[in-house]
Amino acid sequence: MSDEIDAASQSLDDDDELSPRPALPTADFDFLVYSLRLQAELNLGLLPLDGPGEEKSAPDFELARHNIDLLAMLQLKTKGNLTTEERNALDNSVTELRFRFVKARQEVSKPA
Repeated sequence: MSDEIDAASQSLDDDDELSPRPALPTADFDFLVYSLRLQAELNLGLLPLDGPGEEKSAPDFELARHNIDLLAMLQLKTKGNLTTEERNALDNSVTELRFRFVKARQEVSKPA
């Protein structure tokens, strides 16, 4: 069985050489906050991921709210344990995303 796993792993490694991907960023607190923020912005429809001529996808407010809530939970659970820069990045992200959430909801509910 170990030989099968080694062979499969080698096969995956060989495929990586065909399509190299950029190095992954450091797994740190700032990247976690950035990642959750990016997901919330994507779910709010704030990131232009649709191709030219394609219809813009509808916001997913439930998923956006979930990601914002995850960041707010991090605020509570890490209180007093962050550097000033980490705390500012987290606080600013939560505040800005909450504002953008309300604004996006208002945009959707506006009459056409």
